[in-house]
Amino acid sequence: MNNRRSTLSPVGRETLQDRVYAELRRSLIYGMFDAGEMLRIQDLAGTLQTSTMPVREALGRLVSEKALEALPNRSVRVPLIDRERLEDLARARCLIEGQITALAVPNLTDDDFVRLKELTVACEEAFRSHDDEIDKAQATSELNHAFHFYIYRAAGSEVLIPIVESLWLQSGPYVRAAAHIHDEFRDISATHHHWALIGALERRDTAGSVKALTDDITRSFNLIRGRLDSGEAAERATNNG
Repeated sequence: MNNRRSTLSPVGRETLQDRVYAELRRSLIYGMFDAGEMLRIQDLAGTLQTSTMPVREALGRLVSEKALEALPNRSVRVPLIDRERLEDLARARCLIEGQITALAVPNLTDDDFVRLKELTVACEEAFRSHDDEIDKAQATSELNHAFHFYIYRAAGSEVLIPIVESLWLQSGPYVRAAAHIHDEFRDISATHHHWALIGALERRDTAGSVKALTDDITRSFNLIRGRLDSGEAAERATNNG
């Protein structure tokens, strides 16, 4: 045992590369980058006020996590929106997040419901904002993340939370795109399913909670599906014309 211990190296505090990775990861989850957007190392290093090395290493980690895509010319971009990937992400999120929501149902308290309502009201206000200096897609994505992960943490699952985080990391550009599309098609409130989810959670209705959560996830992906369908229909009409 002592021999094995002698081969271990001391673990230092969080490195600069870790901090750069965490910031880029957070930005992707919150939908700060559009699908297809190129991420240039020099530009990111300037924005983050660091050298290029930790940025390059962080981008490599994010590529390995499928959050970014490496191109043949060594550049990196946010993955394009793809129908097959969309369906895969939607399916995985409904399955995993439905399960973690079910686990959270018995653990939430009255104080938790107050907080969930506060987050939902704040999200509504962000959607209604007309302040041009605010990135509405980013602001609403951050509040949406806070709302969902408040519920997910109540499940107390150390195994499921990292899986959900990985799915959200890959879903960032889809969530951003859906937020933009929602401004054009307001058939229901953007927080409609959040209120339905809170109501089901308060009733301790596990099946109803999972359904509301699934409806919420599906809503965002349906908006993008509709946009893809419209684009494909327009392309066919052009080709046939």
